[in-house]
Amino acid sequence: MLAADYRGPGRVRVSSKPDPVIQHPRDAIVRVTRSCICGSDLHLYHGLVPDTRVGMTFGHEFCGIVEEVGSEVQNLKPGDHVLVPFNIACGQCHFCKQGLFGNCHESNPQATAVGGIFGYSHTAGGYDGGQAEYVRVPYADVGPTLIPDWMDPDDAVLLTDVVPTGYQAAEMGGIQMGDTVVVFGAGPVGIMAARCAWLFGAGRVIVIDREEYRLDFARRYCPAEVYNFEEIEDMAVFIKKLTDHLGADVCIDAVGGDASGSAIRTLLGKKLKLEAGSSIPLHWAINSVKKGGIVSIVGVYGPTGNMIPIGNVLNKGLTVRANQASVKRLLPRLIEHVREGRINPKELITHRVPLEDVGDAYHMFSAKLDECIKPVLYPNRGR
Repeated sequence: MLAADYRGPGRVRVSSKPDPVIQHPRDAIVRVTRSCICGSDLHLYHGLVPDTRVGMTFGHEFCGIVEEVGSEVQNLKPGDHVLVPFNIACGQCHFCKQGLFGNCHESNPQATAVGGIFGYSHTAGGYDGGQAEYVRVPYADVGPTLIPDWMDPDDAVLLTDVVPTGYQAAEMGGIQMGDTVVVFGAGPVGIMAARCAWLFGAGRVIVIDREEYRLDFARRYCPAEVYNFEEIEDMAVFIKKLTDHLGADVCIDAVGGDASGSAIRTLLGKKLKLEAGSSIPLHWAINSVKKGGIVSIVGVYGPTGNMIPIGNVLNKGLTVRANQASVKRLLPRLIEHVREGRINPKELITHRVPLEDVGDAYHMFSAKLDECIKPVLYPNRGR
């Protein structure tokens, strides 16, 4: 089969790899019909996530047709068109039983850090991902979900990560009616977090980024007030001036370790890798939220330390909530939102790219060329 092949930082190409096979009675083999490049994939692409090994296939956002199932899989059959959550979850461990599918204790040998994730380094289990023609799906009786007949597969593929991650970012913010919510980052997840903030009762939504085309997109899609951080001298002072000098009720970090905006954070976190990526969005969020406010983190950082103002968290009495989205828990509600037209996931898609051109797609997305918001890959055998 053809599959994306990681060859080192900044290098992804298509290679021929062996077709995946059933390795466990709870496995399924899925023929990919669509897969996405996620902003989190760029952390891997830029070498910011430890133990990202040469030869790995990325891709934790995909849907496809079930080709084969293991002997213990009861919920799927060949021919089913399914969306596959990015979490690899057993459904039976202590955390899965609590609905914390992003924290499964069985799917990842490094389970104290995170549950298993498709195509996301050996810190997340070492599973190959869906930027390929075929993919092996473990615990196929738990995660994969039938795509409703009425749903466009372009909507379905974004329910594997972008929509639930943005939704959970807003959910973790504990948004109350009329709250002011500030979202740092106008990538797909940040845009979706801002859109979902309205569903929880936000009275005002503000998005911060530096790319004007992304800010324009957020202004239309969310809709939201938008500001370019390159025009802001002091973020905390700026946000407080917008909020009666109190600060925002909720701040959401939807950027993670690839953030720009601070020369020292870029040097330490992205160049020298002495931190787990650039932590400037966390600084902005902690310092811009009001006393007693909530900081919600869905931006991905590597599993090493960051220098963040923890004293400000204490002295301001902040609540900090963070996690990988538990997609399976959220899907019933999100499918309802899509059916009722409250969320239109496929409107995020700006580029549709053949799998064979995955290297060009990564470069375009990483370099923010051609006003790219969300690229989707289409394997030949999935069309």
